[in-house]
Amino acid sequence: MPGMLVEGEWKTEERIPRDSEGRFVRSTTSFRDRVTADGSSGFGAEAGRYHLYVAWACPWAHRTAILRKLKGLEDAISMSVVGSYMGDDGWGWYGEPGEVPDDVNGARYLREVYQKADPSYTGRVTTPVLWDKETGTIVNNESREIIRMLDHEFDGVEGVRADLDFCPEDLREEVDRVIDEIYEPINNGVYRTGFAMKQPAYDEAVTELFEALNHWEEVLGERRYLCGERITEADWCMFPTLLRFDPVYVGHFKCNLRRIVDYPNLWNYTKDLYQQPGVAETANLDHIKKHYYRSHESINPSRIVPKGPIIDFDEPHDRDRFAGS
Repeated sequence: MPGMLVEGEWKTEERIPRDSEGRFVRSTTSFRDRVTADGSSGFGAEAGRYHLYVAWACPWAHRTAILRKLKGLEDAISMSVVGSYMGDDGWGWYGEPGEVPDDVNGARYLREVYQKADPSYTGRVTTPVLWDKETGTIVNNESREIIRMLDHEFDGVEGVRADLDFCPEDLREEVDRVIDEIYEPINNGVYRTGFAMKQPAYDEAVTELFEALNHWEEVLGERRYLCGERITEADWCMFPTLLRFDPVYVGHFKCNLRRIVDYPNLWNYTKDLYQQPGVAETANLDHIKKHYYRSHESINPSRIVPKGPIIDFDEPHDRDRFAGS
């Protein structure tokens, strides 16, 4: 595993962070400012002012790439894409197909962006990162908060799809509740399962993961999407995990009680979201597989990337059976 910045200096750290019981412990994000439509936060929603750093491989960054695409923010917010491999130097640009170089800060490694924002920064270097070109700093590196900004704060910018609202006022409480509900057992649960160092920690995580998947399989038997008959931010938080599940998490992270293709509702739901216009362009399965199998040497010492499984996300789904579709 890669290192972290300690008072602005890069330190290589081989160990995945875990507690005394062998449970994976996710680090918290550090930059939590907000872009607001009226600029009251000090970061106004303006075309050309912000830059998004993502990794195609990272499910948290994937959420933000989807919202940028769907909301029509591609001209308003520029974007760089790091390579799939995360080694001793962390995320960086290595000339791999699918990368988009950093033409804002000219960084070779993503840590340089963090160092520019805060020369004494201590913490992990993660994606996504929302960068402000005007003040030369990181606004936010918390994916859930970034997608809410992209969803709502830029609607006054020319060319943005203000008609699309993935967290309308009447559903906001439900959307936030569902995002909370899926985070620990599913979004983070695959990592808690895969990075567990002791059997009880693994058993706990994998049990909670599949209990949650079983629950949402039932829910999706009654409604088209997580919060009803329209797509919300909650769906775009669930989708990146489900997309990666069979290609990576089943084998690499030992999340193998079932595959997503074994769940009729979850599988068709995943295809439904994948087939929404523009979404497939954000789903780089080559980067996804290469990242996990090559970057986690403690789990996959050979770093061999498997050929399979063969999955067709474009095959027809049955989700239009629901009323109002």
